[in-house]
Parts: sequence; structure tokens; C-alpha cells
Amino acid sequence: MTNPAAGRGLFITFEGPDGSGKSTQMRILVERLRNQGRVVTINQEPGGTGIGQQVRKILLDPENHDMAPLTELLLMFASRTQAAAETIRPALARGEIVVSDRFTDSSLAYQGGGREIGFDLVLAMHRLALSGLYPDLTILLDIDLELGLSRARGRNRENRSGGEARLDEQGLEFHKRVREAYLQIAALDPERVVMFDGAEPIKAVSEKIWQRVSAEFLKAR
Repeated sequence: MTNPAAGRGLFITFEGPDGSGKSTQMRILVERLRNQGRVVTINQEPGGTGIGQQVRKILLDPENHDMAPLTELLLMFASRTQAAAETIRPALARGEIVVSDRFTDSSLAYQGGGREIGFDLVLAMHRLALSGLYPDLTILLDIDLELGLSRARGRNRENRSGGEARLDEQGLEFHKRVREAYLQIAALDPERVVMFDGAEPIKAVSEKIWQRVSAEFLKAR
């Protein structure tokens, strides 16, 4: 794993299947970085910008059950490309730390694996839309399939009242393919993708993440 180029900020992404705890761990890391006086810009996918939020409503609305897989992929990249132009690239150019809740690895897992589009098309779309923008570090939270789905669906019932649940509510085979795709991503790029067990206690996981981030990136910054 290498540090980002001199003069450029640090780009960290959080990934994981539904219910893995990635958003919780991301919030903990961001708070810890800011407590150290680091300037941190947050991005969320899909969303992250005004345009992205409009795309998010379409993507996650359970009423849109007939959305074609390629439409889903293109919408994901529409949101991602806007976030890159409006938020991520400018923050990195200012030397800030950008922490993103999902990025292209999510499309590899959910559309490439879950929708069975394949990795090649997703990567081609990334090259077209985002050129050389890649994370310096990806923190992948893995979790047992049934435990993760139980968490995610409980969260939807409690907080969303049935809204924004279209991907969470896909069948078991879909989510199995998503998790397998994430494991494949980690195996293909072990220098960038660091995997943690999302079933462990929150504090234990956050400490492991902090040790990795501080050891690999922060000492030289």
C-alpha cells in the first residue's frame, strides 16, 4: 500500500454488504480524524450532492422494482461522477482527507456481482466516467449474510418506514452474489482493500481500523 502523491489529499472509502456496520465505522473514523485537527470531507453514495440526492431517490425507491440492471449501473455512475466533480476531486486538490460511504467497489459488488453484469463493464464505466480517480485505501466490512440482512432490514423498518429499501430487500441469492463479489475484490487488490469482521464489537473494529489508517497514512502527513 502506498501513500497518495505529494500535494494530494487522502481518499478513503468504506465498503461492505448491507448491515455490515460500515456507516457506523465511517462515522467513528471521521470523528477521530477531526479530533486530531484533520480536515475531512464526507461523501455518500448514492447521493453526496444535490443532483446525487435526486438520483438516490430513484435508485433506492422500492417502487422502482422493474429497473433494468444497466439503468441501475448508469444511475450509480451518474451520482458518482457528479460527486467526483463537485466534492471529491476539489477536496483532494486542497489536500483534505475524503472519506466516502461507498464508491466504485459497490458497483462491482452490487451491479457486477449481484446483478450479474460482470466486473469488466463496471470497470470500463469507471474508466470512462472517473478516469484515474481511485481510493488510496478501502475499508471493507464483511459479515455473515443472514446477520447482515437482519440488521439492514430491521434498520429499514425502524428508520425508513419502507422507503429507500429497494436494494436491501432483494432476495438471498442476490446478496450472496454481492458478498462473494466483495470477497473477490479484496482478493484481487489486497494492497488497497483491507477487510475487517463487521460482526465483532464496534469498538474493537474501530480500533483496528484506526491502527491501519494511522500506521499506513497519517504518520507521514
